Amino acid sequence: MAEPRWLEVSLTVDEELAEAVAEVLSRFTTQGGVAMEQAVTYDVYEVEGQPVGPIRVFGYLVVDAHLEEVRQRLEEALWHLGQIQPLPSPTYRWVEDQDWMEAWKQHYHPLPIGERLLVAPPWAEFDPQGRVVVRIDPSMAFGTGTHPSTQLSLELLEHYLQPGQEVIDVGCGSGILAIAAIKLRATRALAVDIDQAAVRATEENAHLNDVASQIEVGLGSVREILQGRFSLRRTPIVLANILAPVIKALFEDGLADLVIPGGVLILSGLLQEQATEIEHVAKTKKLTPLEQRTSGDWVALALRKV
Repeated sequence: MAEPRWLEVSLTVDEELAEAVAEVLSRFTTQGGVAMEQAVTYDVYEVEGQPVGPIRVFGYLVVDAHLEEVRQRLEEALWHLGQIQPLPSPTYRWVEDQDWMEAWKQHYHPLPIGERLLVAPPWAEFDPQGRVVVRIDPSMAFGTGTHPSTQLSLELLEHYLQPGQEVIDVGCGSGILAIAAIKLRATRALAVDIDQAAVRATEENAHLNDVASQIEVGLGSVREILQGRFSLRRTPIVLANILAPVIKALFEDGLADLVIPGGVLILSGLLQEQATEIEHVAKTKKLTPLEQRTSGDWVALALRKV
């Protein structure tokens, strides 16, 4: 038997924690690669199936002289995350060199979201059955479509976006929301993030989906948009899938000013106990509630600019 070249690390968590765990693992795994595995149920009308149950999040550490140091730093990072919400202990498995890439890929499946969207990894081959396919490279952990906040954002985007509209995505992560908007027939999108790695991921995923010419990607946030650093400054649809404290700060920076009168602001990344406070802040910015959607403890809001 060949000597193991990789150490697989995995944690099985619920949907609410999956992307947070994936982000931590991506700091330590090979090329930031992280995958997520979830059980799937099928009926006679669905080829791709419906994801159910907990998610196994896993990646691969290189077996070299630094392995134990990397493993210790990984476990420290997971411990800090576990102080926010309890986590299971990670499990480890030795993997031979020729097996690790296929092991990483074979567990990442197409994920139907809403009525029309289907999020899939680049290598997946399947019949989309009329769904709009958005391909996202899961080697970048954030925004792969598995987290409830991302799914709720996509559902609301699918519902409120009208063909021919322009879109701004604040805190774009992998670019999944901006890419989905173009696939749903938006004409142009601006996707910004304060993380350079997110900007690169969005650019790569936009090219992967052949929509790069319609998406402007930039380093920045609300202030930079309002300062006119990008081609779009106000649009009918604005998206922010970020945590509640960040959304509150963005409101102070002028988030509501990005939405044209009559337009829709879609907010996600909120816990249920935070949604009421965010709605209250939104009302002071001339935004009226349209809809609230929930998934587990997570909430997404659609608000109309008056």
